[in-house]
Amino acid sequence: MSLSSDELARYARHIVLRHVGGPGQQKLKAARVLVIGAGGLGAPVLQYLAAAGVGTIGIADDDAVSLSNLQRQVIHRTADIGRPKVESAAAAIAALNPHVRVEAHRLRLDDSTARALVRAYDVIADGSDNFDTRYCVSDACFFEKRPLVTAAINEFDGSITTLRPFETGPDGRPNPTYRCLFPEKPPAGVIPACSEAGILGVLAGIVGTLQALEVIRQIVGFGENLVGRLLLVDALTMRFETMEYGWDEENVLSGRCAL
Repeated sequence: MSLSSDELARYARHIVLRHVGGPGQQKLKAARVLVIGAGGLGAPVLQYLAAAGVGTIGIADDDAVSLSNLQRQVIHRTADIGRPKVESAAAAIAALNPHVRVEAHRLRLDDSTARALVRAYDVIADGSDNFDTRYCVSDACFFEKRPLVTAAINEFDGSITTLRPFETGPDGRPNPTYRCLFPEKPPAGVIPACSEAGILGVLAGIVGTLQALEVIRQIVGFGENLVGRLLLVDALTMRFETMEYGWDEENVLSGRCAL
């Protein structure tokens, strides 16, 4: 996929960058990425993927912009209050990079819609704020064999990992599924919602930007990815730690107890 003269100038710092270059930039242009959620995590993911030149970005979100969102959801403006987030985000992307095509999906993913939507994209970035969606999306990505970069934030903590359970690791064992890391949803009410516990606004930017980086690495193919590794961010101590995890033979997707 060729780059126009305008794109060559726009992405010049990528094109001269070792491990990206012209071929990497062409991969970005050809890529289709679905971002689940246009909120705290989705905002920086969408902005940096658009700035990087990802050719087609899908946005899935059923919510509208509210005043309390603006403390962390920096893709939206005060004038966007009341506007569907997919529309507000699409307008911001168009203003940032006219070479990016946006596909807006104003919906909340569930078992009846997730697989068909996931199937239409190359890489999925999940920045949703509830466990029902996270499990639904990760299961859909497993069955449709799509790489998933999933992240979460709460108060002062964040996490991010990449899932490619349709492949095997260097040891010949299957790569872990989301349910190998988190076998079951926590009981309702155990983990308070953002509206109850609060969230440090800038933390969404830090973790969302890391999530965008991981998506770009999945597309271009450089560096050591986060498959089998959970990156933990602690904004109170300013510590970044990585926890390794592996395939659980008892998991309900690819293990002995598979559904």
